[in-house]
Amino acid sequence: MKKILTLCCFAASYYGFSQTTPAPVVAPVVTTATTEKEWDVSWYGFIRTDYIWDTRKSAQVREYNLNLYPLDEVLDVNGADLNDTGASNFLSVVSRLGAKVKGPNVWGAKISGTLEGDFFGNTESTIGLLRLRHAHVNLDWSKTSLLMGQTWYPTFIPEVFPGVANFSTGILFNPFGWASQVRLKQNFTKEFSGAITAYKEREFTTQTATGGTQNSASINSSVPTIHGQLQFKNKNWIAGLGAEFKSLQPLTESGGKVSNEKANSTSFVGYAKYSNDKFSVKAYGITGTDMANLVMLGGFVGYTQAGQVEKYESSKTTAYWIDIASNNKKVAPGLFFGMTTNDGTSRNLAAGETVKYYMRGVAGTRVVEQVMRVSGRVDFKQNKFRVTPEIEYTGATWGDLNANGDGTANLNKKDVSNMRFMISCAYSF
Repeated sequence: MKKILTLCCFAASYYGFSQTTPAPVVAPVVTTATTEKEWDVSWYGFIRTDYIWDTRKSAQVREYNLNLYPLDEVLDVNGADLNDTGASNFLSVVSRLGAKVKGPNVWGAKISGTLEGDFFGNTESTIGLLRLRHAHVNLDWSKTSLLMGQTWYPTFIPEVFPGVANFSTGILFNPFGWASQVRLKQNFTKEFSGAITAYKEREFTTQTATGGTQNSASINSSVPTIHGQLQFKNKNWIAGLGAEFKSLQPLTESGGKVSNEKANSTSFVGYAKYSNDKFSVKAYGITGTDMANLVMLGGFVGYTQAGQVEKYESSKTTAYWIDIASNNKKVAPGLFFGMTTNDGTSRNLAAGETVKYYMRGVAGTRVVEQVMRVSGRVDFKQNKFRVTPEIEYTGATWGDLNANGDGTANLNKKDVSNMRFMISCAYSF
């Protein structure tokens, strides 16, 4: 009887269980929000090789990697031009490595930094050695940002510079170089901003008066260079205007006497870029005095009276360029034209004065009056690899230094030119 009852209970419980088996328990789906990394480091750069052929000797930097202007005619005893000879080289020293970093917010601002170098060296004797390009941090409060450290001169606009294959990036016609600085930027609207920068010249260096040392003219001055700029930027357009004031003190002692003489200068810049999916057009113009540190013509001139300290006057330079290029992702031709002139100082020699020229473009008693360049290129691109052949013509006019001491060319003018054929190959990462 007990066995029968046990079987009945088992059957009833089995039947009830089979009708009320609960649905499988499914774990709730947990959505994990993607959180931004508090610390992050990303590497970038490129491996590049340039193959260069020139038809004439030129003022140049780093074993002809960067050419400035063709050298003046110099005749030997037979009347042949010593500088009418070609040159060529293969170089990889512009290969670059950089790191971008970011970390936790500082005083409510997003903080980021950049450290970048290449192997161009700082002098001819250090070519192939690591050179510092950028080393700066940026604090960003959305509408206001503060940059501190070494980066581009404010007259170099990263979004508006020539797309030439030559590593010069338009040097002599477009300012180039880096300086340690403090830059405060304010976004007034989504498209309109203003920035003010205080900096000391560093790379490339200032002109050095006799008795000075590298960058001493900038170091001796208690006042940093001040640059202000307004910029408009939207999807297709970038345009801006800037003005700068600089006060250098080339020497603290001249002729055994204390010197407080300054080389003051001002400059003004304007630029614009239009770009869409098919092409881009860039244009840039700058005029001002003592822009040698930007790797441009000019500098300053020293005037001395017997028994007095040397006094200075900055020389004026004007430059402009235009660059038109395709934005095709695989094959992109481009054309560049640039022009720059040496306009001298506004001062003439007084009776009994002697003169010294601390200017780029002066060689003995001769000086560059103007330089013109036109170049054509084609970028062949696939993924991160690029090959760019380029043909570049650079013409310069040389003349005797004016007897009035203003640093301009006067008599015996001579036109010389150089053709550069090059192929640039780069793999970016």
